[in-house]
Amino acid sequence: MFPALKRRNFRNIPALTCLLIFLFTSDSFAQEIDMLLKGGHVIDPKNNIDTEMDVAITAGKIVKVAKDIPGNTAKKVVDVKGFYVAPGFIDMHAHVFNGTTPDAYIANASTSLPPDGFTFRTGVTTVVDAGSSGWRNFRTFKAQTIDKAQTRVLAFLNIVGTGMASRYEEQDLSDMNPVMVANMIKKLFPNIIVGIKSAHYWGDYSQVQKAVEAGKLADVPVMVDFGEHRPPLSIEKLFKEYLRPGDIFTHTYAHGPNDRETVVDENGKVKPFIFEVQKKGLIFDVGHGGGAFAWRQAIPSLQQGFKANVISTDLHTDSMNGGMKGLDNIISKFLNMGMSLPDAILRVTWNPAQVIKRPDLGTLSVGSEADVTVFNVRKGDFGFLDTRRLKLKGDKKLEAELTLRAGKVVWDLNGTAAAGWESER
Repeated sequence: MFPALKRRNFRNIPALTCLLIFLFTSDSFAQEIDMLLKGGHVIDPKNNIDTEMDVAITAGKIVKVAKDIPGNTAKKVVDVKGFYVAPGFIDMHAHVFNGTTPDAYIANASTSLPPDGFTFRTGVTTVVDAGSSGWRNFRTFKAQTIDKAQTRVLAFLNIVGTGMASRYEEQDLSDMNPVMVANMIKKLFPNIIVGIKSAHYWGDYSQVQKAVEAGKLADVPVMVDFGEHRPPLSIEKLFKEYLRPGDIFTHTYAHGPNDRETVVDENGKVKPFIFEVQKKGLIFDVGHGGGAFAWRQAIPSLQQGFKANVISTDLHTDSMNGGMKGLDNIISKFLNMGMSLPDAILRVTWNPAQVIKRPDLGTLSVGSEADVTVFNVRKGDFGFLDTRRLKLKGDKKLEAELTLRAGKVVWDLNGTAAAGWESER
């Protein structure tokens, strides 16, 4: 059948062996690992991993997650034993349309923050800007921030054309154009804009209606900040008559009974319809912010089994210097209120990834971009503030040790991935 081989009578076996060795060696070289995170406790809720494993990274991608990956297969081995390893955290509610427009509130304003300075140090690799821009100024936001940031920046587009320019502009129903909003999402930036934001409206449900109309046209979720109504409007009506499964109610644990209906009643009981709508698919987002997180709402909620689906910051200059501080600090609050660590990590990784319909994020699946957060949970005597400056004492504090964005080290608190100075030649 193979006459050439038959004629040679296997005299070329050594040559064939050398060829096979070369091929296998070449294949092994092609698969060589750029960085191996070795010995850490991996928590990857999407893949149901909660145990000690190694994570291998090549060309900015996850190539293997397994136990005892040989160190000699990697160009660089980083010892993360004693630490936790998770997908890069997603902060689903932030304001990063930083700029210098005089008297601007959030849109192109100093109140918004340049993301890279406030993300990696807390383990965050992806932020979703929560409606800072509208269809009229999104291109400016993209040019100034999204295109320049190392942090992955996605966005909810405000239903108001000028975004969060000021409370005054946010009342302009004539500038709430569902068709223009939907077109910007579907026709121009479908990979960046992941939803629509409704916020700060003083009137009735009209702004929400406009946002949901746009959400239907663009097939994206709507995030609603439903405060600033005096007297407060019914959130039960909001949930049951206006919002859809997959839409998002933010500032879940706010306590502003004069202008915002709360999820916990005056007797400390979670209102029954809250459980009902969450079970039907409404998403609850923490959105801590500078004034939207109160112990008297959060603690009874967790004690009674009501947990927000997503933990997020509502990052801006006022919140970061108040009780919020950063996503690491908020996760720590939930740990000290009794939430398990895997449950908390789920709410900053796979849960938000699903909400914004980005299943490529929030996971350490093979082939995904190597956004990785290595963190420690310190034990000690700590204090945590809500937005009313009231303290909860706790004994656990999450701290980001090492953050990788697309396989690159972008935050290294204690030099975990660095060589010793003695190695310098």
